[in-house]
Amino acid sequence: MNLSLYDVSAWVLPLVLAITLHEAAHGFVAHRLGDNTAWQLGRVSFNPLRHIDLFGTVILPAFLLLSHSPFLFGYAKPVPVNFRNLRNPRLDMVWVALAGPATNILLALVAAACAHALPFVPPNAGPWIADNLKNTVLVNAVLAVFNMMPIPPLDGGRVAVGLLPRALAIPLARLEPVGMLILIGILILLPLAGSQFGLNLDVISRILRMLTGYVIAFVLAVTGNV
Repeated sequence: MNLSLYDVSAWVLPLVLAITLHEAAHGFVAHRLGDNTAWQLGRVSFNPLRHIDLFGTVILPAFLLLSHSPFLFGYAKPVPVNFRNLRNPRLDMVWVALAGPATNILLALVAAACAHALPFVPPNAGPWIADNLKNTVLVNAVLAVFNMMPIPPLDGGRVAVGLLPRALAIPLARLEPVGMLILIGILILLPLAGSQFGLNLDVISRILRMLTGYVIAFVLAVTGNV
């Protein structure tokens, strides 16, 4: 896959904005609910360098892109949250976790709404701005859906831990140290292994792509772009 300078310029801003605001939202909501850990460490910030993880944000997505993976994903540095400092730890953990994906949905809605202003921008800038807006919708939809998978340390996993009965929440929470390995296994290794035997085991990626399509359709419908 040959990426031109134009392609890179149309993807970098949406990616950086989505990742930065997603992570900052976690820290901001945690701060509002009683935990100042992320605030004191400077993670409630619009500076993307405070959130980018070299492997998870750059190397892994680039490897998946170049290897033509059926689904791209990555991650940023986790925002540190001491849930014991929250006023209502179990419930507030849910709100902190939801803040990231909710921010991504909001960004997608704003980008789609801004598309209505394209007729008023200079013609030579129109295609570049349109591509940035389109990519902003796509990137944020993917991030929102991917992060809501019910596997810790993803946001969906932490939501599940906060809402499930303790008998189910505790075993699920214990998966957090190996959560990323589980994701790599089901999204990359399992489909690769299946392809060696002529089997299509890319089930999770298909589900994620379907859900991402639903989110994009919702965003476009709400903003009057259909």
